[in-house]
Amino acid sequence: MKIAIVCYPTFGGSGVVATELGIALAGRGHEVHFVTYKQPVRLELLSSNIHFHEVHVPEYPLFHYQPYELALSSKLVDTVKLYGIELLHVHYAIPHAYAGYMAKKMLLEEGIYVPMITTLHGTDITLVGKHPYYKPAVTFSINKSDVVTSVSEDLKRSTLRIFNIQKDIEVIPNFIDSKKYSQDYTDCQRSLMANEDERIVTHISNFRKVKHIPDVINVFYKVQEKMPAKLIMVGEGPEKENAEMLCDKLGIADKVMFLGNSHEIDRILCFSDLFLLPSKSESFGLAALEAMINRVAVISSNTGGIPEVNIHGVSGFLADVGDVEEMAKKAIYILEDDTILEEFKQNAHKVATKFDILNILPLYEEVYEKAFKSRFKNTY
Repeated sequence: MKIAIVCYPTFGGSGVVATELGIALAGRGHEVHFVTYKQPVRLELLSSNIHFHEVHVPEYPLFHYQPYELALSSKLVDTVKLYGIELLHVHYAIPHAYAGYMAKKMLLEEGIYVPMITTLHGTDITLVGKHPYYKPAVTFSINKSDVVTSVSEDLKRSTLRIFNIQKDIEVIPNFIDSKKYSQDYTDCQRSLMANEDERIVTHISNFRKVKHIPDVINVFYKVQEKMPAKLIMVGEGPEKENAEMLCDKLGIADKVMFLGNSHEIDRILCFSDLFLLPSKSESFGLAALEAMINRVAVISSNTGGIPEVNIHGVSGFLADVGDVEEMAKKAIYILEDDTILEEFKQNAHKVATKFDILNILPLYEEVYEKAFKSRFKNTY
């Protein structure tokens, strides 16, 4: 099948999932075309089955904001016609579902029907999408999609609560490629990051307020009071500077490393003992899943779709949003005993393998077939 995937090309969860999905689909013989404004960060190699089409947005002084969705719609039309695309899969509703629908309508004028799948990822629904300025367009775009999927049961419930949706929403969880996290390194080089007697705690995110970055640091502060430890902070975002200032204020700057964005997440996680994810909101918790497949126990908030990934008392522990005391208590419980730590590490990996891409990919192929067959009965 010839599939066009529309996504954000950044380090965010939706872009990572879309890119990894496309790579896996290409590996199973599908022809995949990524359509976005720059090459996705996880798309390292193009091949005979993987193609990238850049969306150019000309700069015109007339526009205060350049019309990306208009350029995207036009690029999709051109790509469909030039390469014989049979299906559109748009990730993140804003503005991709709206642009995809407009492309469908333009193509239909030329007698070309292309079904569209919209995958909802989180903040496109729970934050940006529900804003009164965007809500009517988001509702319309979702209802006009041929198939709608969400990455968690919690996100499905939120979508149905916030919007007037007349489409069925199929839950297909995010995934991990276990083969990429084999941990067969001979050069893990843990000693570069910490002393032999130190535990390593890690956090990876885009450093937005919703991630509760101060809670990460405050939990770690309580941990390092009880045992030698280091904190590794991976990512970039608006809260990073405040986080660095808080570390200075608490006197733990020498125990915290800010590494910025990294393409070597697996190498960072290979020597981590515990992952902290105290977010106020997470539609799924992909960062936690990446930690778990690397045999890293997780302490997280119990919000959104995280409890569907981090199983309380098995792969780690859950706590209420903002409950730093409870998170620190559970973190110390896991880290202070080698036997307990190893048990949680192995359990985390076992839970994560349930989300292996080999288990999830067939679910997407099923909805692709469903959408593809819909072209015989849909008229607009």
